Amino acid sequence: MAAPVPPVAATPALPQYSVADYASFGLAGAIGCGVTHGAMTPIDVIKTRIQLEPTVYNKGMVGSLRQIVSTEGAGALLTGLGPTVLGYSLQGTFKFGGYELFKKTFIEQIGYETSKKYKNSIYIGSAAMAEFVADIALCPLEATRIRLVSQPSFANGLVGGFSRILKEEGLGSFYNGFTPILFKQIPYNIAKFLVYERAAEAIYAAVPTPKKDLSTSAVTGINLGAGIIAGCAAAIVSQPADTLLSKLIKPKRLQVNLPLVY
Repeated sequence: MAAPVPPVAATPALPQYSVADYASFGLAGAIGCGVTHGAMTPIDVIKTRIQLEPTVYNKGMVGSLRQIVSTEGAGALLTGLGPTVLGYSLQGTFKFGGYELFKKTFIEQIGYETSKKYKNSIYIGSAAMAEFVADIALCPLEATRIRLVSQPSFANGLVGGFSRILKEEGLGSFYNGFTPILFKQIPYNIAKFLVYERAAEAIYAAVPTPKKDLSTSAVTGINLGAGIIAGCAAAIVSQPADTLLSKLIKPKRLQVNLPLVY
């Protein structure tokens, strides 16, 4: 019988994360995704109205903004805030925490030296699996958000909307748009994490000072720079799919369960 493969020892490139570390990654993802998406709720409301009712909201973003405020009041721009914040907080938790967990698991399974030869594949696989799990958590809340935005009289807030959909349409209705959302979100997440990892590696390689000797502010600046590059790349990659999703949404008036995620 072959001897068992010993666990991979900790290295500067492969730290031994604890449960608390993964919780920190998840919390950072929850805060980052929840806060940013929550802040964009007014824009998301306008975007969703335009996509679902293009003949009604046909004056662009600014014109549609004025139209919504004049007919429904400024408060309508915050419709769906609850499911947006909760949904993307959950997504961020699983996306960022899951990425680090899957990446470390893959490296441990094939060995550190081998993993260096296939780092891109590890980044891609980790990002795809993390996003798949994250979208399972996101889909019901995004479906609720879409319903609240498209039908303001449907329910009062997250709990009412979620409960009514579950009662009247069943659990499966929350996942009507799951497959399309995967085709959009997984490439987006792969581009984000793959480009981030490679951009950070390139920047650190170009800096004469070793990473371990850099100041905290320098490391933060490099990470932010790599993040900006990754965000731009991910947006470019996901744009065709986002446009396709918008074209696919041609159901009966205001009967939409397909999540629109960006």
